[in-house]
Amino acid sequence: MELTYSNQLSGFDPEKRYRNPEHFDKPEAGVTSVLVIGDWPSVVNAYEAAGIDVSVKEAKRAQIVGAGNQAELEKVIAALRAEHGSIQILVDGLEAREIHRPESGELALRLFEALGTIHASVGELTTERDGLLLSVDTLRQEVEALKQAAIPSVTDEAGEIAVLKAKLDEAKVPYRANASKESLEKLAAELTKE
Repeated sequence: MELTYSNQLSGFDPEKRYRNPEHFDKPEAGVTSVLVIGDWPSVVNAYEAAGIDVSVKEAKRAQIVGAGNQAELEKVIAALRAEHGSIQILVDGLEAREIHRPESGELALRLFEALGTIHASVGELTTERDGLLLSVDTLRQEVEALKQAAIPSVTDEAGEIAVLKAKLDEAKVPYRANASKESLEKLAAELTKE
């Protein structure tokens, strides 16, 4: 199998297999010959080290037409480099979780403003979420308090029944084992009358 390594964007031959050399990490298995278009020494060296026939073809150079004189072109390149530098500083700051306003670069300044808006929105959402969490906790506590108030305490009632039974047992008054609290209270009330 013959492979062509090129970073071209058009003009592909449908009979050939292409790979982008920018994404090269190691030689592919089953390759018998390689054509490298452009200056990609890592591709050439790796395939030559694997004993595969490698051909190198110089890439076509792009000509900038209508750019004016050399001074104008250098000015445009300097502006692009400054813009790139400002964006790089902004990205590095984001990675370090410290964002600072860039000193120059129209695109970098616009990106900074957009990120500031996003940061403010996230802050508002976080505050709103925290407020809702407090509200939910408060509601849970209120529901629990209402539950406790609505249900008579079974342990208190059981204790009262046990006290009544103990009084009746001491006075040797017979009662049913499953007697209600009310019937036990009536029996205990009759004891105090006597």
